[in-house]
Amino acid sequence: MTTWEQVLDELVRARGRALVRYATLLTGDEREGEDLVQDALVRCFSQGRPIRDPGAAESYVRQAVLTIFLDAYRRKARWTAVRHLLARDDDTADHGPASTARLDVQTALLTLRPRLRACVVLRFYDDLTVPEIARRLAISDGTVKRYLFDAIGQLETLLGPLPDAHTIDIQLVPTGVTR
Repeated sequence: MTTWEQVLDELVRARGRALVRYATLLTGDEREGEDLVQDALVRCFSQGRPIRDPGAAESYVRQAVLTIFLDAYRRKARWTAVRHLLARDDDTADHGPASTARLDVQTALLTLRPRLRACVVLRFYDDLTVPEIARRLAISDGTVKRYLFDAIGQLETLLGPLPDAHTIDIQLVPTGVTR
């Protein structure tokens, strides 16, 4: 087995479930999360430069997961904008307020736009600082702060008042997934 194969094998065995949980929080579906991780692994380990450091490998894969997720959203949004030229969708979904039943965090996350969701996941699940999030998403610190402010406001409308946003400690683990 070559060095990159050993790194890949070690990464999948040691951190595979954590990567899938991370992707599941972004996509909202475990199967889509698994597919997203698979795509990220292929993207990272099929490059011309082999990854030899297991610690760096996880960082590369996490960044690839985030990039692939955001690219897919952009692609879907672009397709939705031109789809009306091909077919007319007569079904209209009722996007009214959610039922009064208690919503779990994963369901609430699905209501956020992808950039807001990515900021929330990176901040409260990956425990990154605002500058680290800004660097990872290639946006300014102020934009990250605005996205987090907007996301927390939207989450509060769904989940009720949250503790002080500066001391908040949300456990963002999808239902049925253990850490």
